[in-house]
Amino acid sequence: MFLVGEALIGQEPELAHIDLIIGEKTGPVGQAFANGFTQLSQGHTPLLSVIRPNLLAKPATLIVPKVTVKNMAQAAQIFGPAQTAVARAVADSVQEGIIPEDKLEELSIVVSVFIHPDAKDYSKIYRYNYGATKLAIERAFSGFPDSDTLMYEKDRTMHPIMGFKVVRLWNPPYLQVAIDIPEINAVKRILSQIPASDHVIIEAGTPLIKRYGVDVVQSIREARPNSFIVADLKTLDTGNLEARMVADATADAVVISGLAPVPTLEKAIKEAKKTGIYAVIDMLNVHNPVEVVKQLSVKPDVIELHRAIDTEGAEAKHAWGDIPELKKLSERMLVAVAGGIRVDTVKDALKSGADIIVVGRAITNSKDVRSMAEQFIEELKQPEIDQYRIMTDF
Repeated sequence: MFLVGEALIGQEPELAHIDLIIGEKTGPVGQAFANGFTQLSQGHTPLLSVIRPNLLAKPATLIVPKVTVKNMAQAAQIFGPAQTAVARAVADSVQEGIIPEDKLEELSIVVSVFIHPDAKDYSKIYRYNYGATKLAIERAFSGFPDSDTLMYEKDRTMHPIMGFKVVRLWNPPYLQVAIDIPEINAVKRILSQIPASDHVIIEAGTPLIKRYGVDVVQSIREARPNSFIVADLKTLDTGNLEARMVADATADAVVISGLAPVPTLEKAIKEAKKTGIYAVIDMLNVHNPVEVVKQLSVKPDVIELHRAIDTEGAEAKHAWGDIPELKKLSERMLVAVAGGIRVDTVKDALKSGADIIVVGRAITNSKDVRSMAEQFIEELKQPEIDQYRIMTDF
């Protein structure tokens, strides 16, 4: 047996974060228990979990402090409320049948305990560490999270201590506002008027990036800190280098031209995946987007079917008919449509299977940017993602 559990409960500074492993004394967990018990390190002295002195918790449980203990006040928090909390959680887990009672002498537990240096309230330290340990044990024995829960939850929320949000595109359709105006003050005015929405993507357009470089992404990030930001480089060569530049600039996606050689496309996609950003292939002027995607050994996150600004006056047609065929090539790949989209054509784009509606001048050149953006958002028919979501244990 080698079980792993984790739980975070409470509020700073007394919040409790528990990591633990459970297994037989004769296995790797027992070895870790013995090593931790005998190989001491300054400020991280392990201790046995006891309900009170002379009453050891069973299965035998070793507590290892995560945060360096620097003084006796901090030591008292570990040796007092935290030690008892962990022990009671273990004992109650046995009483409630979570830990098999007939395995008490066979199993051992190693618990890593976090106590913030500013924590002071002993009652909260006890209650939070009890709850977190109990929950971590239950999760260890139940195999939480299962794959379905993990896949469902992984993009829906962020770690509470991060301080910022990393947005993932898991709930299409989205409105992508393409800002091509190469004048930073005008860009900031537009950004201030675009409504805050879980379904809005901000694009740093090619002309904007050509004037200010990829660092303009950071200016956009300052104005819209929790937005999903696309850097439209339309990369044609050195795909891995430009994808890395975009990631370093804190963008969430890089746009590569579908006219680039296959090795360039693949290098850009692989680098994007390595850095945790999205790879978008812009099929502007590509005769057969489906054939391009078929040639790729690794698929992009987004395909953009794009009609050029300079051809909008001609009888050019949107390539929305390719969407079903493209989606057959990759289950998770999204399809964006761009080029002259108006409020009255959004329904047609969505009906054709588009996941992202890219709109530029119809919004950015509007006399009332906010009102126009709201009209496009309304056409998506999507409620705010977290409107009714209450985060509790995970």
